[in-house]
Amino acid sequence: MNTPSRPRLKSITGTPTDPRAAETTPPRTAVGDRKGVAEGVPTAVRPDPYPGDGRYPVAWLSICAPRGATPTATSKCLCGWDRSAIGHKRVLALIAAHSGHRDDCPLRTPQEERAAA
Repeated sequence: MNTPSRPRLKSITGTPTDPRAAETTPPRTAVGDRKGVAEGVPTAVRPDPYPGDGRYPVAWLSICAPRGATPTATSKCLCGWDRSAIGHKRVLALIAAHSGHRDDCPLRTPQEERAAA
């Protein structure tokens, strides 16, 4: 009986029978590569995909009021305003104080404008 031959597959490679040195490939030429690419420096500066409109956050009011639990709140500002409250009445008072701080904050209203008013 003859044994069926194995089908030729791309993943099965023949094993060499004679010892020989590995072949070296010549170095590839860097055609079109810029100097910046080799050094890891971007060669082109792209515009910002999200251009800003000049506004940025200055103050934050964070309120946590889980159902059936005591609410808490914190109010922070870059000018140094940092307040917190625990409980319904105190959280409501902090919300009002945070809204009032928006008018009095030196970062939102420069001192020259306040003196003129």
